[in-house]
Amino acid sequence: MKSDRKFKRRHLVYYLRVFDLPSNKLLGHLVDITPEGIMLISDSPIEANKTFHLRLILPAEILAKKNLDFEAKSLWSKKDINADFFDTGFHLINVKLEEIEIIEYLTTEFGMQD
Repeated sequence: MKSDRKFKRRHLVYYLRVFDLPSNKLLGHLVDITPEGIMLISDSPIEANKTFHLRLILPAEILAKKNLDFEAKSLWSKKDINADFFDTGFHLINVKLEEIEIIEYLTTEFGMQD
């Protein structure tokens, strides 16, 4: 199957926490990231086709920020290979240049080597 991705998915050496901003509830942990999207792993399924306001807790201060706040739309949610968890894919919405710079820094400094 051909992928329409412009960027290669990058797994980080950390499973960074991602929160739903309005409720401040932990939504899941980051599995991979690109400037276009993320995948989370969570304890329960996440509703598809819904826009979320999210906060990613950064592993270190990056560009004077401790968190990355962004908007993303959930595209799908399915059981993980470990049946106790769920994977959900998100498309990032209206990504700003500073957010792209933070994502690029994360993947360079904390990304797993291919």
